[in-house]
Amino acid sequence: MMHELREIINQALINQQKGMQNVLATVVHLEGSSYRKPGVRMLISEDYSTTGAVSGGCVEKEIIHRSKSVFDDNKPKVITYDGRYKVGCEGTLYVLIEPFFISDKLLTHLSDANLKKESLKIESHFVKEDEAFGNFGSILTFENKVQCTFSKSFNNQRDKEVAIFHQTVPPSFKLIIIGGEHDAVKLCKLGANLGWEINVIISVKDSKQLCDFPGANSVEGNSPETIQFTNIEENTAIVIMNHSYVQDLKYVVKLSGHLPKYIGILGAPNRRERLFNELFEFAPGVSDEFLEAIYTPAGLHIGAQTPEEIALSIVAEILSVIRKKTPFSLRELTGKIDN
Repeated sequence: MMHELREIINQALINQQKGMQNVLATVVHLEGSSYRKPGVRMLISEDYSTTGAVSGGCVEKEIIHRSKSVFDDNKPKVITYDGRYKVGCEGTLYVLIEPFFISDKLLTHLSDANLKKESLKIESHFVKEDEAFGNFGSILTFENKVQCTFSKSFNNQRDKEVAIFHQTVPPSFKLIIIGGEHDAVKLCKLGANLGWEINVIISVKDSKQLCDFPGANSVEGNSPETIQFTNIEENTAIVIMNHSYVQDLKYVVKLSGHLPKYIGILGAPNRRERLFNELFEFAPGVSDEFLEAIYTPAGLHIGAQTPEEIALSIVAEILSVIRKKTPFSLRELTGKIDN
């Protein structure tokens, strides 16, 4: 996830400014099942404090212990953690531990990719062995084809004996909240906790500010008549929570010129048909795909009552839509959990 990588990079920069070394641990391969999947990372600082996690807490202590040699000799290595005999994960993790340094070049291109909402590609070179030392490390490739390594000593020439873990890290998921009431604040906080980029649209008459929406990237006063939506077709969800049917309809009409993945609208079930009928009057060319992207009332049916619970039901529905999953209880599964 981009937000996890960003947290790691931010902490690594803080450590570098203090003159502290950093080591990065990445799960690069999994045999069996585990709490989290390959591609998760944890930063280990020279004082052995950490940022991020690679499991639910059962693996981290051993990784920290086995990272000490990387701090001592600056040589990357691969280790394994067999959870079958220690915890309930029933899998073996292969973890790449490598020196981690944020160069000026890497920081510049990361900032540029973030502004442009671009994906990153990461290749991690390793071997499927335990306590193996060698020319291992990770290469980050930007959409402009520029490449940077995480370790200054890593030679990224391909080796036939080395396996490569490929990962594409999409830009941060964006949530646009249209509304400024108490429930919008709760949704904002929950989305921000997931690492989403939150943009809040409030009425031009509303006096609220950015500080009123913890975790928001921006708060803008606008109206359906003047707002301009851009780049909302991918990696974006929109939740309309004005508590005004007229305003909701106006925003949906404005959105009908786009094709977002998810549009959630608060409101009673009995107003859905009215909304669709009037939408056809104001936007007769609206497509079936656009109508299918509208979820109203927004949220999964989990018995939510409080603003916090309603926010949770909406976030869960957004995840099920963008991940293309039909919600059900995990106890109905047999075998591995496919996230």
